[in-house]
Amino acid sequence: MKKNLLKFTLAISTLIAGYSSSFAQSDLPVGFSADELLLMQSPGWEDPTIDTRGFTTPPGVPVRNMGQWEEIQALTITWISYPSVLKEIVRAARLETQVYIICGPQCPQTGYPDSTSIKNYLTSNSIPLSNVHFIQTRCDAVWIRDYMANSCYVNDVDSLILVDWKYNRPTRVDDDTIPRAIARKLNIPLYETTVSPNRVVHTGGNYMSDGLGTAFSSKLILNENSTMTETQINQVMDDFMGINRYIKMETLPYDGIHHIDMHMKLLNEETLLVGQYPAGIADGPQIEANLQYVLNNFNSAFGTPYKVIRIPQPPDQLNGFTYPNTTGNYLTYANSCIINKTVIVPQYYMQYDTTALRIWRDAMPGYNIVGINSNQTISASGSLHCITHTVGVTDPLLIVHQNLPNTTNTVTPYQVDARIQHRTGVQYATLYYTTDTASIPYSSVPMTLTNITNNTWTGFIPAQPVGTHVYYYIKAHANSGKEQVRPMPAPIGNFEFDVLGVTSINESFNFEFKPAYPNPSHGITCIPLNFNKSTKGSIKLYDMLGNIVLSIYDGEMPAGDKNYFLNSIEINAGAYLITVDTEYGRFTQKLMVR
Repeated sequence: MKKNLLKFTLAISTLIAGYSSSFAQSDLPVGFSADELLLMQSPGWEDPTIDTRGFTTPPGVPVRNMGQWEEIQALTITWISYPSVLKEIVRAARLETQVYIICGPQCPQTGYPDSTSIKNYLTSNSIPLSNVHFIQTRCDAVWIRDYMANSCYVNDVDSLILVDWKYNRPTRVDDDTIPRAIARKLNIPLYETTVSPNRVVHTGGNYMSDGLGTAFSSKLILNENSTMTETQINQVMDDFMGINRYIKMETLPYDGIHHIDMHMKLLNEETLLVGQYPAGIADGPQIEANLQYVLNNFNSAFGTPYKVIRIPQPPDQLNGFTYPNTTGNYLTYANSCIINKTVIVPQYYMQYDTTALRIWRDAMPGYNIVGINSNQTISASGSLHCITHTVGVTDPLLIVHQNLPNTTNTVTPYQVDARIQHRTGVQYATLYYTTDTASIPYSSVPMTLTNITNNTWTGFIPAQPVGTHVYYYIKAHANSGKEQVRPMPAPIGNFEFDVLGVTSINESFNFEFKPAYPNPSHGITCIPLNFNKSTKGSIKLYDMLGNIVLSIYDGEMPAGDKNYFLNSIEINAGAYLITVDTEYGRFTQKLMVR
């Protein structure tokens, strides 16, 4: 075995050495380079036994992967390319957390900047070096989101660990060691999914977690681990990261890297920010189909439907205002990074930037929303989320709360529940509320521990009259003395709800059969219907000769918007009819399968 491993190591080293001179002086893309695609055809490049340094067996105790909006101790970047973008990231991030810059050692042969040249560059651009640190180690590419380890906590909040997947870029062996350098620097235990049966190949741009056991990816995760079953992949993610519900969506036709951070972001436990194209353009139909698949099959961790905020996917101004389905780059405002109370958001040109910043500020009130020009990086299919990664704090004070919905209740107090945890225990928690942040001081209400098993604390806001807009936030104090608020920028940013009047309901029957999408179809396809009254009915797919090809649904159809789905992946290409039969009549729509 050792002899074979030595032969393999020498072979792969020879291949990589042949490429090193070209990589040193050029920017590697976020996706595969031509050289990497060639190397992947070489037998054994993926050998999992090379250069393992972390723990390769799972912790053996419950683990929780943090959400990207939780408190962090550090932001990490790799200084290889795009210095004008990186400096603006440092400018914003150093005011919120420690910034660790990974850079090459002083080595003229590589052509990479060292710490001295980066320091000079930052200070010459009026960026102080306080909270800025350097880790000098070999590195290959700027895309640290993909190869950096993920922050997880043992027993929810007890101990911080880093979990690193096997990176899928075969020539970027130095990048795959950076998590070890950061783990050593910050003295954090490192776990690696690099050895069978726990070997999982993955990239951080194709992953988002809600901090409560649910994660999202595209089906790239299945393609990159084709020797494993989906059940096996799920088990590794659960064992190492506490992901017990792993939602996977269809890859997109025009997103060459198939990373979900190019069009989607979790803002909190129940809110999805989703990129939106004009009707029928580029990846718009498949993004919408994926979203409706999620909304119709999964609820948030709170057991309620996900909230969705749409944000434009703008055309590429520098390529004639074109979209990715023609010659345009994959411009996105979803590819952002939350850094404690600051959010850095890509910017491209004013026509769309202004709208995007407004959407972000409305979605995350009280946060400092900082736009950073990303035209340079987006030409390589990546933006701010792709070139940053975060490290959670070692001492988290977790506060999980679902924003109260609007209500018509004007009689009984409004119950506010929150899951609050700290490794030393929670000494007390307080609920603050006001009906006018400009002129009325916040009132405070003590919260009490109402469920020891679930760490639930409860407080009550007094009932308010119709027309009142209520602002509130939660503050917790741990036995150790640590304090935390949720939302994090409170009291500048708050949870909010309205007290509404009772509205009447129109009982007249109405039915809308919206266009199915994507159309043409090749995979999961969404069939959106709307009834204002429930009815019994069925949905079937017919070929053009009137033969039933697929029975999609048969049963009660509830009032309101409802999406149904068919999978056309095994249906022959051609023209078909989607038919909806109800007690009020038959409705038909044409569907093309490619």
